[in-house]
Amino acid sequence: MTNSHAKPLPLSAEDRHSGATAPLTPGRSADGGNGFLTPTQAFDALHAFCAPALVRQAYLLTGRHERARAAVEEAFQLAWQHWSEVARDRDPAGWVRAAAYECALSPWRRLVPRNRVPDPPPDPADRALQQVLLRLPPSYRRTLVLHDGVGLGLPETAAETEASTPAAANRLMHAREAVAARLPELADPAELHRRLVRLGAAEHLGTAGPTAVRTAGEHRTRLWTRSAIAFTVTVVGATVLTLRTAPTHCPAPVSPGHAVQEAPPQGLLGPLLPGASGLRAKLRKERAAGPERLVPEAG
Repeated sequence: MTNSHAKPLPLSAEDRHSGATAPLTPGRSADGGNGFLTPTQAFDALHAFCAPALVRQAYLLTGRHERARAAVEEAFQLAWQHWSEVARDRDPAGWVRAAAYECALSPWRRLVPRNRVPDPPPDPADRALQQVLLRLPPSYRRTLVLHDGVGLGLPETAAETEASTPAAANRLMHAREAVAARLPELADPAELHRRLVRLGAAEHLGTAGPTAVRTAGEHRTRLWTRSAIAFTVTVVGATVLTLRTAPTHCPAPVSPGHAVQEAPPQGLLGPLLPGASGLRAKLRKERAAGPERLVPEAG
């Protein structure tokens, strides 16, 4: 579950300024020894290191406190469900950050009416910056937060947003221009970084503890497993029922009818031949049954 050669989790620019320290790696124990961390201990260390900063970053992306917390908790639940993959990743913090950003910017969350109204910060300058950020397209907003807020380089930002480096640079340029057009004092990237950090830290946003997150993740895994089993049973049952009730053979198809050639249509026989009228009159006078109908008369 863990990788003894994993590197320490990288610090973002925001965490470096706040004096955060690197979390425990799988090959380092709490007392500085060489003991290995259990999966639970490694996950808890990752959560303690990343969760507070991720909630602040998600708040920059969404403008909603509850939505930011929910996105980070869902990201850590996904990380716990895929811990064997996350623990071996070169950048576990980046894995969780990417998942948190995807959850925060999910278009499905915008369908909830309460998620459309932001939670404005108390400072008017911060409110103005938040309004500008929320007007940016999600891809531009994410690029700006990663590069100018978190402090990632342009190649790392492009990789995390699944874009080419020129595309990421173009998004960053347009995002900066949009911010500077409404807030000219933020045309300097250094000042923009400082204001983004201040906006993210304007509210004290808590998050659920690692134990609660792991419990929710395990419950979610059990729910998905039961749903998959129920769906499989339903499909198998429907297949068996179809096999038992389906006919074993198909009747031969009835060929379509077609007109008989060289036969006059009914009711259109035409006039009687000469002399046939007398014969018809004679037959009508005779009895309906009798030998006269079968044996011709002599002479």
